[in-house]
Amino acid sequence: MILFDIFRKPTETKSATVHQSSFVQQESKARLLVTAELDKALEECKAKVARISKDCRMMNRKYRDNEFDLENDRELCLHGLFIPGSTETYAPSDVQRVTQIFENPQFFVDGANADDIVQGAIGDCWFVSALATMTTTRGLVEKFCVAKDEEIGVYGFIFFRDASWVTVIIDDFLYTINPKYEELSYREKALYHSNKEIYNATARKSGKGLYFARSGTPNETWVPLIEKAYAKLHGSYAALSGGEACEAIEDLTGGVSTFIPTSDILDIDRFWNEELLKANQDRLFGCSFDGLDGTRSGDYNASISGLIGDHAYSVLRAVEVKGKRFVVLRNPWGRSEWTGPWGDGSKEWTKEWLDVLPLIGHSFGDDGQFVMEYKDLLENWKTIDRTLLFDSSWIMSFQWLHVTTKPFPTAWSFGEVSFTFSLPKASPAMIVLSELDTRFFEEISSRWNWTFDFVVFRKGEKEYLAHSAPSRLWSRSVNLELNLDAGEYVVHVRLDRHSRSRPLDFIDKGRQHWDERTFARVLSARTEAQSIAANFKPGIELGLLPLPLSILAGQDLAELEEKALAKKKEEEIQGAQKAENAEQKAEEDAQKGEETEKKAEEGGSDNKTVGDNQTTTDQTEDGNSITIETTTAHQVVNVTERPANSEEVESDVSDDTEDAGNVNVPADSQPNPKRDLLDVSDGNSIFLGIRVYTNKESSVEIKGQLRHEMEVSAELLLAS
Repeated sequence: MILFDIFRKPTETKSATVHQSSFVQQESKARLLVTAELDKALEECKAKVARISKDCRMMNRKYRDNEFDLENDRELCLHGLFIPGSTETYAPSDVQRVTQIFENPQFFVDGANADDIVQGAIGDCWFVSALATMTTTRGLVEKFCVAKDEEIGVYGFIFFRDASWVTVIIDDFLYTINPKYEELSYREKALYHSNKEIYNATARKSGKGLYFARSGTPNETWVPLIEKAYAKLHGSYAALSGGEACEAIEDLTGGVSTFIPTSDILDIDRFWNEELLKANQDRLFGCSFDGLDGTRSGDYNASISGLIGDHAYSVLRAVEVKGKRFVVLRNPWGRSEWTGPWGDGSKEWTKEWLDVLPLIGHSFGDDGQFVMEYKDLLENWKTIDRTLLFDSSWIMSFQWLHVTTKPFPTAWSFGEVSFTFSLPKASPAMIVLSELDTRFFEEISSRWNWTFDFVVFRKGEKEYLAHSAPSRLWSRSVNLELNLDAGEYVVHVRLDRHSRSRPLDFIDKGRQHWDERTFARVLSARTEAQSIAANFKPGIELGLLPLPLSILAGQDLAELEEKALAKKKEEEIQGAQKAENAEQKAEEDAQKGEETEKKAEEGGSDNKTVGDNQTTTDQTEDGNSITIETTTAHQVVNVTERPANSEEVESDVSDDTEDAGNVNVPADSQPNPKRDLLDVSDGNSIFLGIRVYTNKESSVEIKGQLRHEMEVSAELLLAS
């Protein structure tokens, strides 16, 4: 969608009714070279940082990020839309710049590695674990920490969100644990001999005093800064509490993740050879299991040989040494390791095996890193998550739609939305179906948790080709990896939902406690995210969309208004001309219809055609197709009803569909456009996006189709 189009109303015509149920992919979202899009995002981020650095030097100022100001906008940055009663509140003692915290700050000290990362006060082990996993692939983290000017205090990062790269710029302020010397009690000051310099040097000049994540390497700053950028991306630090490590890896790399239950692995030898041995080459892995129930034992902190439930661990590498298969893992806490077989100091480490420690790539120490044998890994972990990374051989196309379902309660079923694409050449493919990333506006998102999957058909065939890989309930995305021949394909989506126990007026109730300014920012973020859909209809939320500066650049508002009025006038003239042509065509078709009916009557046919559906199709600027209906067509079909006396009675039944044919349909089940055009609301709709990755020689264009926008009854659809 062209950005300027968001800020103007569609042209209205008096004689045409506009319906749209099929959506051609916007040109800007088709045939995107995966690495080329990344390179473009990298350059844009570098340019923004360079411009900020230039402005700051001109003013003789360090950079302060007014959009995410930790010092002056504390509550927004820490908690976002705070939910009353929540136990997850954060209370850092102070805010300091990186140059105030570290004696000799350096973004990287000898590159990024897993030992650098220590989780802080927030429950984002999933994100910290993702960072640790990424460090195992050399140069990967460095690529997404894009640009910086450490003297000015400005840093640029990029993240992959909702199928596009997003630039996030931050300053170098960070939250710290230790307060100012003047805020200490008399007893606390005494611990430092009542000497402010000693206190500042020992308690305040150390990365160990950071409130959130930090590096285990002295003076290294990349860990807290990338965590801060990720918090800004999602609105607040509190928004990072709880998540899936593989989803964070997706956001950091643009890869595609799959949940693999260990109990579902069919051939463990094949999984070892084809999957785990490729760890940190073109795929990254993590492990987790559900928290243990302490009801019977009374031990609510129980672990499995030192492993913690509901906690994300990183797979650093998989190696085969002397006929044994080992996996090296890491706890993002930087401590608390596996104490079972092959754990640090276990009896299995005889001299024979100690000699091959370098081959395994492990050293002993309470650093969170440990070794497990492959069979123990499969036995003790419930889920392995895998993220596949893409190189320059891949190309991507994507489309987003706002999908409306039947009102609750409805069963889990297909038929609300489908996508089609054509593949010019045989190619390996990755098909990904996802919902919007709602982490920024979670407090005002849907009353439902959505579950979805999909099947792929070759067009025209009755048996489906493949089904999406199983995933967790309410996962952000599902996917399917397969090889496809050249041809046309249809993707049918199945939707289900689970109540989140949110009342209908949960937003109104929440606003009684929320800061209005923060609420406005969150609501604006939700509207901006939803505007990615090809059928985005903002309604009263139109004014909530931020106006891009690029639209205003170099022009005053009067000039913009003059251009908009000229464009509107041109569209009105074109619309009137189309309407006139359509009306003329309708008259001609009506005349042909009368002639056809007359011939049918003269021929004694039982079935009559009263008219034909006639439509004209136009293309909008963003590539969507607009269907303009010029007349209502009715095909009269022969319907046989069998009443109680078993005598057959023939009656004429009108059918509003173009290709229904002669279908036996009860008279009370006829198409009703008003009934089938469902109301769009948060209660019965979801924003869904599909991405199709293929070889760059086999790019695809996606089309989406929505049932709720079609003038056809469910009964007729099923009967045909």
